[in-house]
Amino acid sequence: MLHQIDEISGIGLHLDLVLRKVQDAYLRKFKELGVELTIEQWVILYRIYQLGKDVSQSDIVKSNFRNRATTSRVIGGLERKGWITKTRFKGDLKRFKLELTLKGQDIISKIEPHANLLRKQAVKGLDNEEFETFLRVLDKIGDNYENF
Repeated sequence: MLHQIDEISGIGLHLDLVLRKVQDAYLRKFKELGVELTIEQWVILYRIYQLGKDVSQSDIVKSNFRNRATTSRVIGGLERKGWITKTRFKGDLKRFKLELTLKGQDIISKIEPHANLLRKQAVKGLDNEEFETFLRVLDKIGDNYENF
């Protein structure tokens, strides 16, 4: 049992190290492209783009795995940069509608091809079976903490 504890004791550190490497690669690319953008901003901006015209702020919260306060803060920053607009849906005063502006669409066009290359880099050297196993393991680790 002691041996197993030694093997897993650094799992959080290892996950954090890999995540930092991925994030650093994205941040270097944003800087190289001359775009002042954080990882959180990119994730939310891209999610707005993916979900399309009738996306609400609550849709982003649900699909983004970030809490409401963090999502609201990031959306406010994207709005201040002029990359998105935030308005109310007609006839629904409870929900905020999020839309990309032309500037936001330009950011997507500028970053997306590079983000696709970075995603491909992440799975370089992995076959489909290895990648599927990787995703199952990550999901299982997440489930283990969710049910803790």
